[in-house]
Amino acid sequence: MAFDPPTRPHALERIEAFRPRMGRRYASGRNHDRGPGRHSAVSGLSPYLRRRLVTEEEVVAVAVAEHGLEGAEKFIQEVVWRSYFKGWLERRPQVWTAYRTGLSADRAACDKDRRLAKAVARAEEGATGLDCFDAWAAELVETGYLHNHARMWFASIWIFTLELPWRLGADFFYRNLLDGDPASNTLGWRWVAGLHTRGKAYEAKAWNIAKFTDGRFAPRDADLAAGIVALDWTEPEGLPTFRPIRAVTEPRAGVPTALLLTEEDCMPEAFAPRDLDLVASARLTASHLRSDLPVSDLVATFEDGALDDAVSRLGLSGVERLRAGSPEDLARWALRTGARQIATPVVPEGPLGDWLHAASPALEAAGITLAEWRREWDDAVWPHATAGFFKVKKQIPDLVARFVTP
Repeated sequence: MAFDPPTRPHALERIEAFRPRMGRRYASGRNHDRGPGRHSAVSGLSPYLRRRLVTEEEVVAVAVAEHGLEGAEKFIQEVVWRSYFKGWLERRPQVWTAYRTGLSADRAACDKDRRLAKAVARAEEGATGLDCFDAWAAELVETGYLHNHARMWFASIWIFTLELPWRLGADFFYRNLLDGDPASNTLGWRWVAGLHTRGKAYEAKAWNIAKFTDGRFAPRDADLAAGIVALDWTEPEGLPTFRPIRAVTEPRAGVPTALLLTEEDCMPEAFAPRDLDLVASARLTASHLRSDLPVSDLVATFEDGALDDAVSRLGLSGVERLRAGSPEDLARWALRTGARQIATPVVPEGPLGDWLHAASPALEAAGITLAEWRREWDDAVWPHATAGFFKVKKQIPDLVARFVTP
């Protein structure tokens, strides 16, 4: 599955190519991991959706037009899952903070425990001796992609068979996945561990791996942990109470504005930035913020191409290339341009959100407002992302009615 080029036109081509398979063929084949280069039962749209080179409503509209709401039910649900996870983490930002804090503690434990450090290194290098797990580790590093079912098996084996800290596994994914998203990645690992849906962990089973890899792998029952216990005991306080959705300050007309483009939303033309008094614009490279360890070159290259594509579609000249370094640099750049507000599509919880939060004191001191646009799709989904997916799933017919043109 080649993810090149990272552009909106290519994403639209992928949508059209997969259109006939968004219905029953997707429902029947989506759980099969047929290996690198053979993932034809899934769309491969996730790296593009993650950066909103195409939007959820665009993809859902094509599926409904081709197969109807009922026929495309499973495909639509998978698209909406990403929005659900985004909204859930927005409503419980403490979970993201706890992940970052816990990851630092896990990293410190590795520094002190050579045996643990070696075990983690073997897992990341695909040198555990468990064929399926090692093949998935290699595929992830070499391609930047793993089938969703393989991600579940991999995470379960990492946590329960290899008995490695789950956050280190999540970080390994986040550093390498082209579609790496702080919400989907963090909450996906928490779901496998039995922390998201409390007490219900995902157990990788030999028969399931053999069946849904079409016999490519056939681990023995003894190779995998059985009778696993969810890790909810590690968080005895339970899930934090969900919070109101964060209010955003929208850009104001007539104010000197610097437009900031990030990989969180590479279709800013949807927000009509030409109506603003633009005095400057910049594309911000930030994928290196994903981890304190080196992030895959594949991820960085995809981010770079997606940002270039956004700049090209906007038709702007003189767009500066910024890199997220010291947060105070953002205020220095805006001051230098004469801007009084920075306008950007909303940045959800995650490393870039942390970076912008750290930049807030310098922006406030300089009298510069950080203004954001939030998409109507998110405004429609996120209020329902307070518990399990079912509450959001119930809203799908209304979402289709609201966002999909008959």
